[in-house]
Amino acid sequence: MAIRHPLYWQSKLVLLLVVPTVAADIVLQAHWWAANLPTVAISTLALSLLLGFAAWKLGTATPGAAAAGAAIAASITFSTSVYPYATWNTALVPLLTLLILTSLATQVGRSCKEELGIAEPKRGRSAAQVVANLGVAALAVNELVQSSLLHSDRFAHAAPAMLFVASLAALAESAADTVSSEIGQVLGGIPRMVTTLRQVRSGTDGGVTLVGTLSGIAAAALVALAGALALRGGFAMFWIACAGGVFGLFFDSLLGATLERKGWLNNDAVNFLSTASAAVFALGLLALR
Repeated sequence: MAIRHPLYWQSKLVLLLVVPTVAADIVLQAHWWAANLPTVAISTLALSLLLGFAAWKLGTATPGAAAAGAAIAASITFSTSVYPYATWNTALVPLLTLLILTSLATQVGRSCKEELGIAEPKRGRSAAQVVANLGVAALAVNELVQSSLLHSDRFAHAAPAMLFVASLAALAESAADTVSSEIGQVLGGIPRMVTTLRQVRSGTDGGVTLVGTLSGIAAAALVALAGALALRGGFAMFWIACAGGVFGLFFDSLLGATLERKGWLNNDAVNFLSTASAAVFALGLLALR
């Protein structure tokens, strides 16, 4: 029987915070769209299930992780769907961009990562990992839905840009974190601790490389750009989401170098808090405009 990490309760807490909310959101929104515009309900659920199935069959996610990813995809797609509807004008576009970037980065130098013992498991990511990386984006748009449900003229009003920016920043951070880690471990050379700049072993929590960091920033920019174009948020949405993603990337390294190394946080908690910091930072920038 596998021995679980003593901080596994944090992973379960992340699941508890996200999964019930996302599940309830899907039920409510699927019902609403089915009654008002069935095409949106059918296409969103079908595309989300297809995405989850593909992730499972490609070995990038366990069955539970694939289901969690499909649920989050459906939630954020429903929440960013407006009339007139088009799939390419929803948050599914930046989410797909994130998944493509992270999948490609994970495969870079995989044999080398396996030799070092730092490669992703061949069975794919767990449900807790997926939720820790994508859950904040879903929670942010769920808040959007709660406010918009108070209005009967849902078709006539685009959702508030503020919550779109927060969700997009969280997705940008998730992409930046994974890409910077996967690329940096292979091409970045010897990493340095973000707090002391001392050299550390590859895979050490809080260790960063210049190549990895630049790769992460590029990934954040690509996801932010995809989201800004899809959601028609303009340049302001792009740079605020990108800045939030980059802030979250460094915040992730800081948490890794401090609280995670001390054994106070596990990786799922760090990822969840880092995406949350990206969303909050983006909201702060938006408030200052």
